[in-house]
Amino acid sequence: MSKVTKLLHTRYRVNDLERTVKFYREILGLEEIKRHKSPRGSELVFLKAPGSDEEIEICHFPGSASVQVQPDLTHLAFEVDSLDEFAKHLAKHGLKYSDGPTTSSSGTTFAFIDAPEGYEIELIQKGKGGY
Repeated sequence: MSKVTKLLHTRYRVNDLERTVKFYREILGLEEIKRHKSPRGSELVFLKAPGSDEEIEICHFPGSASVQVQPDLTHLAFEVDSLDEFAKHLAKHGLKYSDGPTTSSSGTTFAFIDAPEGYEIELIQKGKGGY
């Protein structure tokens, strides 16, 4: 029986490609891996976190309708060393958490920020007992 072997990337379609890529690079610190145009005309930018193999594909498809992100539809989660330090980083960019920080019973603390286009980003600071 054939099964998938690994997650390669997750795609998010956006209205403003450059604004979104700038957010992922400057605010989250992701690295731009590659950029190209697909055969159907989509503009694609692939990004990844320094400690991850999986990529995020940011897609702008000029021939389609405007992207309307529904609340609580999906989110990306990233680990951070310190939510307090990340909050200071956000403040330097005029941003703040949209929810949290909240600490779970395991000691893990998490908070959320809103990316351009309305996609939600979860930031997780691992507790002493893991996640």
